[in-house]
Amino acid sequence: MIVDTDQLLEVAWQGASAAGQLIQESWQKPKSIEYKGAIDLVTSVDRESERIIIAAIQHYFPDHSIVGEEETIVHGADQECRWIVDPLDGTTNFAHGYPQFCISIAFENRGIVMLGLVYDPVHQECFKAVRDGGARLNGATIHVSPLAQLDGALLGTGFPYDRRDFADLYLSYFKAFMVRSQGVRRGGSAALDLCYVASGRLDGFWEMKLKPWDVAAGALIVTEAGGVLSDFSGNAFSIYGQETLASNGLIQREMVEIASAVARETRVD
Repeated sequence: MIVDTDQLLEVAWQGASAAGQLIQESWQKPKSIEYKGAIDLVTSVDRESERIIIAAIQHYFPDHSIVGEEETIVHGADQECRWIVDPLDGTTNFAHGYPQFCISIAFENRGIVMLGLVYDPVHQECFKAVRDGGARLNGATIHVSPLAQLDGALLGTGFPYDRRDFADLYLSYFKAFMVRSQGVRRGGSAALDLCYVASGRLDGFWEMKLKPWDVAAGALIVTEAGGVLSDFSGNAFSIYGQETLASNGLIQREMVEIASAVARETRVD
C-alpha cells in the first residue's frame, strides 16, 4: 500500500503525547512494579502507556499489525504495515524516578522502517524522522557530530538484562572503548542514546541484545541525521540483529575495529 508518512507521524505523535502525559504525571509517584526477570522490570505505567498508543493507532489504522514490548501482538489484516512500539524505554530509570526514559514508536512497511518517533516527556523533546526526509528535534533539523577521531569522542552504551551472567564479556567492551575515547555514558535508554547520537550529543553508541522496539525508531533517526549503523563486525545493521553499533560515521571504522578485536579476544570455542 502507499503510505502517507505525514498522517502516520501525526498518529504516532497523538499516541506518544497522550502516553507521555501519563508518564509525566507518574514518574515521581509510587509505582506498581513487577519483574519479568531477575532485573527486568515492568510497571503498570508501561502497560497503560502501551494501551494508549495502540488505541490511537487502531483508531486510524485498524488493519495494521502492531508489536509492543509489553506482550502486545496484533496481527492486522494488512501484514505489510507494522508498528513497533516501546511504551516506556528505560523502565528501570522510571521506576527509580531517574529522568532518563522515553516512548519509541516506529512504522515498518514491507520490512523497511519508514518513520521513527522518540519522545522524552520529562524534557519534552520529540525526535522524529521519515525515511529520506531528514531528522528533527522539536521541529528543528538535527545532524550528527563532526568529530573525526575516537580519542575525543563521547560514547554511550548499555548492558543487556543477562549482565549478571555475562558481566566480564560486557565489561570487556566497556574497558576497550573507555580507554580509547574521551568518555563513556550509560544512560539506561537505548532509544534516547541513539537520538543523542543523531543530535550530536553523543558521537557513538554500542550495545548487544537489543530488541526491535528498542532500536527501530532511533536507528532511522540516526541514519536520517547523517549517521551510520552496523553490527560489531561492520556488517549491515538490522533491527532484528544482536549487535548495534551507531556513530556519526566518521568514527565508525575505529569503533568497529575495537568491537571486532574484543569479539575475537572473548570468543568461546
